[in-house]
Amino acid sequence: MNVQRRLLPNIGALTAFEAVARLGSFTAAARELDLTQGAVSRQIALLEDQFGRRLFERDSRNVSLSVAGEIYAEAVRAALGQLRDAALGLMSNRHSGILNLAILPTFGTRWLMPLIPDFVENNPDITINFVTRIGRFDFARERLDAAIHYGLPDWPDADSTLLVSETVAPVVSPEFLADRAVATPADFRHLPLLHMATRPGAWTEWFKHQGLSAPTGPGMQFEQFGTAAQACMAGLGVALLPQVLISGELQRGQLVPAPGRPMQSRSAYYLVVPHDKRGHPPVANFRDWLLGHVPPEK
Repeated sequence: MNVQRRLLPNIGALTAFEAVARLGSFTAAARELDLTQGAVSRQIALLEDQFGRRLFERDSRNVSLSVAGEIYAEAVRAALGQLRDAALGLMSNRHSGILNLAILPTFGTRWLMPLIPDFVENNPDITINFVTRIGRFDFARERLDAAIHYGLPDWPDADSTLLVSETVAPVVSPEFLADRAVATPADFRHLPLLHMATRPGAWTEWFKHQGLSAPTGPGMQFEQFGTAAQACMAGLGVALLPQVLISGELQRGQLVPAPGRPMQSRSAYYLVVPHDKRGHPPVANFRDWLLGHVPPEK
């Protein structure tokens, strides 16, 4: 056997190995793969003979990965996942392929998703798979092609294309504002302020922007802007929210601006593409289409 063939094990053996590694049982793996236990054992033995390394530690009752097996199992899981993705791409999309895209929860649902039907209509040969991610991650490990990211254009080994700048402003429900004497930002000191867990210093920055010191009292905290907007509409307090994410509520009058000047955030929304994906046709098509739907900066 030449070196190239020795480094490329049989796919059936890899599938059996991954199943045993994941399930921790030859019997369970055989049941899942619709094979006999002996067939699974023979596939594992083939791998161990091929590499000259023991992949599992066995005793009369249990089976567990060896140190070498643990390292190999992680690589095999990733490789089989890539093969499954490639097969899905071939079956579902013969031409342009698949775009695996990470999106932010609220920005993805409120800003991006209403636009996606147009992309689907104009790019019928591209299938988009969406996952939700907040913050940075490893594109290669996550097997993702691009991401909608909030932050600065400083993602390592990637291109960051500006989509939308962010302006935040205090908003309240009309009823909340009608029931209280709120004429200036200084009046917020006596009102419940709603906080975002992902923007812990937002209110402090905004008060500084108004020439005021921020109040130090506690307030409700939320993980997603959509939930904060709902709480604000329910009259629970004043929320400092990105205008791009609450345009619908503002247009419908469910939320109204509170006194005070809006403030542009230092961060913005970007399309981030790792360098090794710049030439991937679905990524290039999506980027060109998306830039055609970005509103002009005012």
